[in-house]
Amino acid sequence: MTRTARLETGMALDKTYKLVPGTTVFDAEQSAKGYHLNQFCMSLMTAENRASYLADERAYLDAWPLREEQKQALLDRDLNAAMREGGNIYFLAKWGATLGLSFQQMAGSMTGMTEQEYRDMMVGGGRSVEGNRIDHAVLEAAYADSAPPAEHAVVTGAVFTSHVPAIGAAMDHHKTEEPYWKPVFDGYEYSRQWQRENLPDVIFLVYNDHASAFDLSLIPTFVLGTGAAYATADEGYGPRPVPGIEGDPDLAAHIAHSLIRDDFDLTLVNEMTVDHGLTVPLSLMFGDVEQWPCKVIPFHVNVVQYPVPSGARCFELGRALRRAVESYDRPLTVQVWGTGGMSHQLQGPRAGLINRDWDNAFLDRLVDDPAGLAQLPHLDYVEQAGSEGIELVMWLIARGAMSDIDGGGTVETKHRFYHVPASNTAVGHLILENHPRAETPGTEE
Repeated sequence: MTRTARLETGMALDKTYKLVPGTTVFDAEQSAKGYHLNQFCMSLMTAENRASYLADERAYLDAWPLREEQKQALLDRDLNAAMREGGNIYFLAKWGATLGLSFQQMAGSMTGMTEQEYRDMMVGGGRSVEGNRIDHAVLEAAYADSAPPAEHAVVTGAVFTSHVPAIGAAMDHHKTEEPYWKPVFDGYEYSRQWQRENLPDVIFLVYNDHASAFDLSLIPTFVLGTGAAYATADEGYGPRPVPGIEGDPDLAAHIAHSLIRDDFDLTLVNEMTVDHGLTVPLSLMFGDVEQWPCKVIPFHVNVVQYPVPSGARCFELGRALRRAVESYDRPLTVQVWGTGGMSHQLQGPRAGLINRDWDNAFLDRLVDDPAGLAQLPHLDYVEQAGSEGIELVMWLIARGAMSDIDGGGTVETKHRFYHVPASNTAVGHLILENHPRAETPGTEE
C-alpha cells in the first residue's frame, strides 16, 4: 500500500509532524492536554491577576485545576516541560511577559543557550535546518505498511428529530399526557425502547445554537465541541432541569484532526453552554433521567444567519465524519443525530407555515435518495419549508455518515414518525440502523 493510499483508507491519521526533531506541534490532542494550563496563561492578561500571581505563584497555580507536572514546570521556569504538558508558546508568552522575560530569553532557555548566545545565533542567520530535519529512516518507518487496528470505532445508526423548545417545556412541566401533547410523545415511545436496546458509547449530536452560546459577536459555521463537559444554557426562562453533558475530548480531538485534514473548516470549542437544540432530542430519546447514559459530542451548525452551509456541504461532511469515526482505534459505538426542522417559520407574515407534503417527501428522499436530496438549493427549503426549515440541512450530516453512501454497507429504517403541530412546528422523526460492510481479511490493501 502506498503512503497516499494508506492515508486515504482512514485507518491511521497522519501525524508525522510529531517526528520533526526539537519541535512540539500544538494539535487538538495537545490542546486538550494543556487546556487549563493555557487558560491560566490567559488569566495573566490583566494587571490585577499578574500582581496576584507574582505575590504568591504557588497559591495562584493551586487555584487552577492543573496537574502537578504542569505547576512544577512553571515554578521551575521550564518551558520545554510546560509544552510537553500541553502548553502553547503563544499562551506561555503571557506567563513569560508576567515574569519580565523577552521572547528571545524564553526561546534561548529552551535551546540550552544563554540569552546572548541565542541572540548571536540569530544575528548569524539563525539555526540551520541542516541536521534538524526528520531522519529518513525514521520517516520511512512511519510510512511503512502496517496492519489496520484490530478494533476501531463504528457508526451504528442515525437518529433524526425535530428539537422544538416547547417539547422540552412540556416534559419539564409534566404535560406529556395532555391531549395536545400526547400524540407527539407517543411517536417516541418505540424510539426510547430502541435507544435502550442500542445504547451507544457516544452520540455525535448535530444541532444549531439559538442565540445562546453564540451571538452576533461570533458566528462560526461549524463548531465541534472538544471539551469534557457542557452546562445547559439559560434561554431566558432559566436552564432546563436536565443533566449537563459529558463530552468525549479524545474522540472529539480525533474527529477534529480528521475533518480538518479533509478540508472542513471547524471552530473547536472547549467551553460552551448547550440549548434546547441539543437537550430536547436527548430528552425525547432518553426521557427524564438524572444523568445522560452516554457521552455526547456537540456539533453546532450555523443556520441562523446567512450564508449557511449547503445541504451538499453537510452531506459531504457526514461522509468525512464516518471516515473519521472508523479511523479511531478504540472499539466504540457511535450514533450520529441530525436535529432541527421540519417545516416551520417563526417570523413575518408567513409565520406558522407548515408543508406536510414537502416534509414527507423529504423523509422519503432522506432514506432512498440522500445524494439527490443533498443538491436542493437553499431557496427550496425557505420557500417550501419556511425560513426556519433550513435546519433540515443538518439532517444530511447524519445521513452522510451512514455506510450505504460509499462504504458498501446498508441502512435499515427502524422507525418513522410525523406529526403536526408541536407549538409552531411540524415534528419529524426517523431512526436508521447502520450496517457496515463486513471487512474481509486482506481486502484493506
